[in-house]
Amino acid sequence: MTLLAYALYFTVLVGLAWALAIWMARVYGGTLPLPLLRLEGFLLRACGATPERLMGWSAYALAVLAFNLVGFVLLYAALRLQGALPLNPDGIGGMAPDLAFNTAVSFVTNTNWQAYSGEAQLSYLSQMAGLTVQNFVSAGTGMAVAVAVIRGFAAAKGSGLGNFWVDLTRSVLWVLLPLSVVLALFLAAQGVPQTLQGAVVARGIEGGEQVIARGPAAAQIAIKQLGTNGGGFFGVNSAHPFENPTIASNLAQCLSILLIPVAFCFLFGRLVGDRRQGWAIFAAMAVMFVAGLVVIHYNEVAGNPALGVGANMEGKEQRFGAMLSSLWAASTTAASNGSVNAMHDSFMPLSGLVMMIFMQVGEVIFGGVGAGLYGMLLYVVLAVFLAGLMVGRTPEYLGRKIEGREVTLAVLAFLSMPLGILVGGAVAATVPQALAAVQEAGPHGMSEILYAYSSATGNNGSAFGGYGAALPWHTTALGIIMLIGRYAIIIPMLAIAGSMIRKPQAPATSGTFPTHGPLFVTLLILTVLILGALTFFPVLALGPIAEETARLAGQSF
Repeated sequence: MTLLAYALYFTVLVGLAWALAIWMARVYGGTLPLPLLRLEGFLLRACGATPERLMGWSAYALAVLAFNLVGFVLLYAALRLQGALPLNPDGIGGMAPDLAFNTAVSFVTNTNWQAYSGEAQLSYLSQMAGLTVQNFVSAGTGMAVAVAVIRGFAAAKGSGLGNFWVDLTRSVLWVLLPLSVVLALFLAAQGVPQTLQGAVVARGIEGGEQVIARGPAAAQIAIKQLGTNGGGFFGVNSAHPFENPTIASNLAQCLSILLIPVAFCFLFGRLVGDRRQGWAIFAAMAVMFVAGLVVIHYNEVAGNPALGVGANMEGKEQRFGAMLSSLWAASTTAASNGSVNAMHDSFMPLSGLVMMIFMQVGEVIFGGVGAGLYGMLLYVVLAVFLAGLMVGRTPEYLGRKIEGREVTLAVLAFLSMPLGILVGGAVAATVPQALAAVQEAGPHGMSEILYAYSSATGNNGSAFGGYGAALPWHTTALGIIMLIGRYAIIIPMLAIAGSMIRKPQAPATSGTFPTHGPLFVTLLILTVLILGALTFFPVLALGPIAEETARLAGQSF
């Protein structure tokens, strides 16, 4: 029954993603119905954009950075000043400078790391005009960059990578917004609140009072899942009954987390003119995802013998159980989403290991919207280069040669992950101010640090529940690392796309290494896993692997 349920879930997911990719191909190809194109053109001209202007990689990257910088400044100001701004019925004051910095960076970079409790520390204006807006445009930024990178590999020599303002507008207007409206209405029908009224004070049967927070939650939850943002309206995220009240809402949100990332695989095949290429990338991602899900599911369903017979239900909602909690945990860490319907701190050690690996390889096992695809193309460049070395030919991908410049840029992008995780984590494990955030001793405490810095660098946003991330040290350090994790990959990938589009496309010959078959899929998977293992296995051995070894010996932390 469990296998059938998973098979049904993936069948629905792939079917919806395939259909969405067809629509997205029309969106980014500019072949929408004329009234929609006229509306799009009017909005762009009203904003001062020139849709006809094609951008090179540097102009595209500059537009991305400038737009995100403005978004950061506006969001930071809104968070600091929210106490004096309207739509604040509960009278919540402004955020502290370090926490406002962390939150603004987090939402601009599509990380949505939360070192705060939303219902207690954010006004409705901050939630709607601040965080929800960034949920749309940060996701749109990742989608726009992915489309630009695809053009670099597929477009005719000498073409531009497109126009960032056009790609961003199309991503938000024709993909994210319609899907979010549909999902928000469904969630509201399931019981998720969507109101501007303040908290409700309820009196219990013993006479005590309870303050029940509510607000415009359904709209933010819809885009947080579809945009792989993950930041919840409430502090406990999608484990809260107001964010995720039913099995139906849980499945809808879990599908939404992976929907656009999977669709980007199929969109890639359509835009490059060879759908087999998209299926190859999807196959590599899917194999790694399923393998990780099997490990998480087995460990959570088997449970911890030290706690008795049965599934590991510590930190999980009874209405979801071990199976749906495992599926969500795998999906949210693979897809750079970061929302949770159970506390990851309470998962078994090997489950935590899989979740960390999903983030440490760069969130490329489906990954964030757009970000997962261009992150995987980084590994494609490296895999094709390795294949060229093995067969003694100049490596090629989609008819274009992969040369020293592209490999160098890919390596630089890859190094952003160990820089943020290993260097940032090493500092956090030695500085007393940072160590104060660790709740548990031993290898589990190491896992808390490692998970936090993997999550920030991978722009995921989830955390082990016992980690005190609100300390000024971590709000500042993790904010800086989120910036590295986002833009140290975006800029090199745009540069690779700019380099590739300047090269002529050569037709395939009998000596061309095929990049759409099982052999290439296997090589791509091995490239991701071997690079990840060589980089992170030593530190993983000090954290979740050591904790599992100790558990088998009868010791817990």
